[in-house]
Amino acid sequence: MATPITAGAVAGEYMETLVIVEWRVGVGDAVNKGDVLLTIETAKAAVDVEAPDTGVISAIFASAESEVPAAAVLCLIGKDVTDVSYGDAPAKAAENAASAPQPYPVAPLATEQAPRTPAGGRIIASPAARRAARAAGIDLATVSPTSVSGRIKLRDVASATYQTAPLQAPNLSMGLPPDERGLLKVHRSGPPDGAPIFFLHGFASDSSSWYPLDRQLAKDHPVYRMDLPNHGSSPKRQIKDFTALVKDVRDAFDALDLEGAHVIGHSLGGALALALADTRAPRIASLTLFAPGGLGPKINSDFIDGIAAASRPASLEAWLKVMVSDQRLIDPAFVNAAFAARTQAELRSAQVHMGKTLFADQTQSFNLVSALHRLECPTRIVWGRKDRILDWHDALQAPGHIGLHLLEGVGHVPHLEAPDISRAIIRSLIKSV
Repeated sequence: MATPITAGAVAGEYMETLVIVEWRVGVGDAVNKGDVLLTIETAKAAVDVEAPDTGVISAIFASAESEVPAAAVLCLIGKDVTDVSYGDAPAKAAENAASAPQPYPVAPLATEQAPRTPAGGRIIASPAARRAARAAGIDLATVSPTSVSGRIKLRDVASATYQTAPLQAPNLSMGLPPDERGLLKVHRSGPPDGAPIFFLHGFASDSSSWYPLDRQLAKDHPVYRMDLPNHGSSPKRQIKDFTALVKDVRDAFDALDLEGAHVIGHSLGGALALALADTRAPRIASLTLFAPGGLGPKINSDFIDGIAAASRPASLEAWLKVMVSDQRLIDPAFVNAAFAARTQAELRSAQVHMGKTLFADQTQSFNLVSALHRLECPTRIVWGRKDRILDWHDALQAPGHIGLHLLEGVGHVPHLEAPDISRAIIRSLIKSV
């Protein structure tokens, strides 16, 4: 009997419907436990649904870009492609779904609700829009729907004016909670075979920041995206120093048992990627570093403090704009998605503590120049010349066998500001190995 896959807990609190953004698998694909099956839209805009078991995708019941009930069965994982019976559902219906050409809009899709009553009546909004509005402090009564039905959707909330009520500010005087145990969270996507790609994000971000690259690279490679401690879905811990942080990352990497991994890191994640390559050299096939930390003492400490502590969308937006050269990239939808991931005061407090530990006295507390010179694997450094967080001149510390890509008109996040160039650099490096 097949295992029915629903969005489950990742759909979020109070979700009644969800939108399928993208399928990462098709009928007949083999999947392992933890592999990303699809991406759905919630208040965070892109949330992965992972496989609970190993098996084969035997049926898909809804197409990309469709809105479905939050409790709907999205697909089946069976022993093989013919294993389509589950629960009390008739096997014949599942057989028809499994044999149909993709996409499979065979499950009942949610229909548009009636327009909201103009004068004080019930406001009709998607669950994703409601959660995003709560996180951003937006009164839905002030949001104008763009759909003909009058239903407020996530895109409408993204265009709304932010209110000024802040979330609870971090309070380090009360102390941090006890360390959470367990390995760091790793999100998996892509095929089961092939050269693996391993991503490490930067400070005050999470693994979803790699989505523009992941969705393309996962077509050909198994992709692993790690959440650093105190970020995303990983445990919250009082990081004592950079060495302790490296150990956390290395333990989680070792648990994956990857060979020939193409490691990609950004900013703090770039420093960690470099440290990982230095200590796990036989298992690293290549290294791509986007604006990596650890190559010089300078850092914008105001940014570190500000983005970690931000408790209002407006203040978060201001610091997000410091990261980029083209500030139009930081639109309301981007801010909403980033802010919805940071509603926990405990997470922000842990990040504030982590930032003060790693970047005390307005200085990077770790130096990886020697490690950079010890590298033997093919390596590329990609840096924007408009970076206002780290000094791009630090890239000039690299020895001659490391390739440098210094991008004009790009800030601290080249993979966001120049995704096509970034992806081409990565693909070229992988092919060269």
